[in-house]
Order: sequence, then C-alpha cells, then structure tokens
Amino acid sequence: MNKRSYLIFMYTIDELRNCIKAELDRQAYVEEPHSLFEPIKYIMADGGKRLRPVLALMAYNLYRDDIEKVLKSAIGIEIFHNYTLLHDDVMDNAELRRGRPTVQKKWNSNVAILSGDAAAITAYKYIETVEDPYLRQVINYFNKMAMDICKGQQYDMEFETRDDVTEAEYIHMIFLKTAVLIGGSIRHGALIAGAPQHEHDALYDFGCHLGLMFQLQDDYLDVYGDTAEFGKKIGGDILCNKKTYLLIKALELASAEDKALLRDWMERVNFDPNEKIRAVTDIYNRSGVREAVQAEIDYYVGKSREALDRIDVPEERKERFREIIDAMGARKK
Repeated sequence: MNKRSYLIFMYTIDELRNCIKAELDRQAYVEEPHSLFEPIKYIMADGGKRLRPVLALMAYNLYRDDIEKVLKSAIGIEIFHNYTLLHDDVMDNAELRRGRPTVQKKWNSNVAILSGDAAAITAYKYIETVEDPYLRQVINYFNKMAMDICKGQQYDMEFETRDDVTEAEYIHMIFLKTAVLIGGSIRHGALIAGAPQHEHDALYDFGCHLGLMFQLQDDYLDVYGDTAEFGKKIGGDILCNKKTYLLIKALELASAEDKALLRDWMERVNFDPNEKIRAVTDIYNRSGVREAVQAEIDYYVGKSREALDRIDVPEERKERFREIIDAMGARKK
C-alpha cells in the first residue's frame, strides 16, 4: 500500500499543548456549589504534562489537521485522568501530587472522593461532544477503558496483602491501571480522524506499550529519582511495601540473606523511614534490580517503536511520536 501523502499541517508538541491550555482556559467547568468543583480546578490548573490529550491530538494530526474536531473530547480525557488521580491519592493516602499538596491533604478525603465523582461525570460530558458517525464507537471504547482502569486499581489494592505477586501479574495490573488510558487516548484521536481499524488498533498498542514504560519509569523514579524533579517524595513505595516492579524483582533476584532482610523490613511496624528507604535501596542495588527495571523499560521502548512502524503514513508525520518515546525513556519526573 502506498503511504498516504496528501499535505497535512503538522503541529509541534508544544503547539498542541498550548492549544489544550487555551481550550481549558475557555471552559467553564466550575459550577455551583464552588466547593464541589474548586478541587477539580485546583488539580487541573497544575496541568502536569497533559500527555494524554496531547497524544489524542497527535494521533488525529497523523491524518487530519482540523484539530478543533477532537480538542474538546481530548479535554474530557484529561479531566477523566485527573479524576483517577483524585481517587488514587485518597486510596494511597498520598501527600504530594506534582509537587503540591494533594486534594485530600489540602481539603479532605471526602472532598477528594466527591469532587472526583463530579470530574468523572464532567469528563463524559466532554467525550460526548464527538460527532457522528464516531460517537457510539468512542463511547464503547471509553467505557471499556474506564472499566479496565477500575479493574487495575482493584488488582493493585489486592496486591497490597499478597507477598507472591508475579512479574506477569504486575505487568497485567499496570496495563489495566495505567497503559489503557494512554493507549485509549491515542486511539481516540485516530478513530475520530477516520483512521482504518488496523491503524487505530496499532496506535492503541503503541500507546499501551508507552503506558507500560511510563509506569515502570514511575516505579524507578520513586526510588532513584529526585524529589525536586519528580514532584513526589522519594521512597514512598518502599515505606508502604507497595508491590512495584522493583520489589517484585528484588524478591526474585536477591540472595537468600537479602530476601530475608527485605521481608524483615516489610514486616516491621516501627522503623525510621529514612533508614528503611536506605536499607531497601541497598538491597535493590546489590540484587541488580536497577538494571532489571531499566531493561524492562527498554523492552517497551522497542515494542512501542514496532507498533509505530505498522502505521502507514509518511515517516515525517510520525516524528513527533518518536520524540515522545525518547522523552519518556529519559524522563526524570
């Protein structure tokens, strides 16, 4: 098949991010009572990288350049993502998000839960702005993605009480909890642009591989990152014995002596937080865990590149996606 070669204006990532910010600034999603919507405004105002709506617009821009057709529903994806963060922070009792107090710390858990519910409903209102003939398929994909995220979160909570979580189980959990939203964002843009089924499926695969890489990077940075850059306290996963890729690999790769020491630290109720972080990190270092997680990240970098190669558009249109792969592979926050 000849690659489609008609002229399309290709936006830069910064231009797309600016379009998203401008659209967000135009939207009046704060209603009465303000106390319900103010926490949504608070978490949305910080913005983060806005990776998911950027990816939705990038996927649309592979095929078309009238990005206003997908802009509002892409905002819906970003609102939905922030809804999941509001609830996740309550379940994790997290104190910091993007370097600022979480909603549950700034207000309280009840506010975070209810405002999260309102954010989820608001997200659907934006997703439903998609025009026919794509609306029904968009809603079907979005519903499946939303349910997958709930399944992933449930697995994550169940893993808290298990000491036998396997690497395969963990990868499946983060696929559901994190990767499907990134993959779904990309498929969303491609679908609305009229991409053929096999291509928006390939873009979904690309996004899911990207999402797995993203979560593995999160696991890595929680131990080896810098608080000032990462925006969260380093070692939080260690302190709460969270079943991350690093912990699972340590329980697999460590010497018998280090496994016993690691389990001892996991069972302690009273401990000095800094001492525990140092001790567990030392076990990771001795066990080759740092290298193992980096190898897994590199594996998904390769898989994402393979999926991108299945997209039958001129190579120059895919350059922005390759920039995303490189940036995520090297990210520090």
